[in-house]
Amino acid sequence: MIAQGVQTQFSRRPLAALMALLLAGCAVGPDFEKPAAPAVSAYTPAPLQTTAATAGANGGDAQRFVSGADIAADWWTLFHSAALNALIEEALKNNHDLKAALAALRQAHESMLAGRGAFYPTVTAGVSATRIQDPPGALAPVPSNNAFLYDLFTPQLSISYTPDVFGLTRRTVESLSAQEDASRYQMMAIYTTLTSNVVVTAIQLGATEAQIDATKQLMTSQSDLLQILQYQQNKGYASGVDVAAQEAQLAQTNASLPPLVKQQAQLRDQLAVLVGRFPSQAPMDSFALSTLQLPRDVPVSLPSALVRQRPDVLQAEATMHSASAQIGVAVANRLPNLTLTGNAGSTALQIGQLFMPGTNFWNIGAAVAGTVFDGGNLQHQEGAARAAFDQASEQYRSTVLTAFQNVGDTLAALQQDAEGLNAAAKATEATQRSLDLTERQYKDGYAAYQALLTAQQAYQQARIGQVQAEAARFSDTAALFQALGGGWWHQDALARNDHDQ
Repeated sequence: MIAQGVQTQFSRRPLAALMALLLAGCAVGPDFEKPAAPAVSAYTPAPLQTTAATAGANGGDAQRFVSGADIAADWWTLFHSAALNALIEEALKNNHDLKAALAALRQAHESMLAGRGAFYPTVTAGVSATRIQDPPGALAPVPSNNAFLYDLFTPQLSISYTPDVFGLTRRTVESLSAQEDASRYQMMAIYTTLTSNVVVTAIQLGATEAQIDATKQLMTSQSDLLQILQYQQNKGYASGVDVAAQEAQLAQTNASLPPLVKQQAQLRDQLAVLVGRFPSQAPMDSFALSTLQLPRDVPVSLPSALVRQRPDVLQAEATMHSASAQIGVAVANRLPNLTLTGNAGSTALQIGQLFMPGTNFWNIGAAVAGTVFDGGNLQHQEGAARAAFDQASEQYRSTVLTAFQNVGDTLAALQQDAEGLNAAAKATEATQRSLDLTERQYKDGYAAYQALLTAQQAYQQARIGQVQAEAARFSDTAALFQALGGGWWHQDALARNDHDQ
């Protein structure tokens, strides 16, 4: 009965003392507060207006900017391209950068869970078996049976616990949790960038292929015209100056083709890597701009929502949160630590005698330790933590400004892209009319073949300019979706917090 009473006191009194310490404890250091949204209501100085429409051009639809509208998770489907959708699906499944980011998120999550372990006692159990030979000349042998050679068996349970009196563990776990958030948002940024890069690369590939086709046709017209001029020169109807000028023009056009072919190959290689393939396995599908549809209603998130959507802004905020918690860690390290320990077990000369009356032992203890002098080490560590928080705060503000700049630049680009396409389409239309008239005149015998070739050259050059303008509208539209955050918050696999990815 006495032993039972001692055990009851041993189990209740430390527990009551521990609860009192935890209730009285506090987490030192600043409590993190989310930064307020910027007090701005627009991305551009002038209000957004519906863009100009260009009839008959790929991507020539007018675009209406819908302020405050949400972004779809699969925004790329607004281009209505089955081939493009298939590429993005393949990229999300096979891209290694995205897989690496998911692994980094799992690592951060496990580190956070490991940090939580400090909230609980450390319990170790062990059994030792020792054979001991005491010297015969000893005053008295250790065992009560006066044996000088004996075995000693000792099972033992040890408990050690450091109460989180000043919040060292809480601030450490808070920092680790914020680091996990930063890893999650980094993964989301990679996801958003990946989807945008696939769309833009496919658009650029389609535009490059169209420019290659137009350039080859232009080279054919210029080569035919050069042959005519050379023939006329031989007959005395054309001067050497005309021939030299045409040779120079043809050479310039020829020189423009290899860079386009090189760009085509590089874009195919880039597209292959984005979807997780080797360059030799690059998709050979054609992405003609005529197969894409330009989104007409374009959502534009409110400025107050942008800072809660952009992954890079959220990552910078999480980094700032982690730095704030590290200040508390540094302050807590300067304060005394309380450690509670306890040991219980049994020791006997034979295994069969373990746990019999008279073999049990136990002890409990408490220790308080604090740094008295360390040459200013901990003080300066706290100063470094506060400076790191200031750095993270300024980097957050810089990231927010860059995010607003990205959106503003893209909105301005879309306005000018529409105007540029309108002008390019008018140039193409004018050269097309000129070519049609010249062809009729040539058929009726009123125009020379040389005039027809000249009209063909002008048309192909205008066509190249229009292709570039069309590609710019498609690419900048994709860039706007990326600048606004990419709609990742509608993807359950990305937005959930259960870390089952």
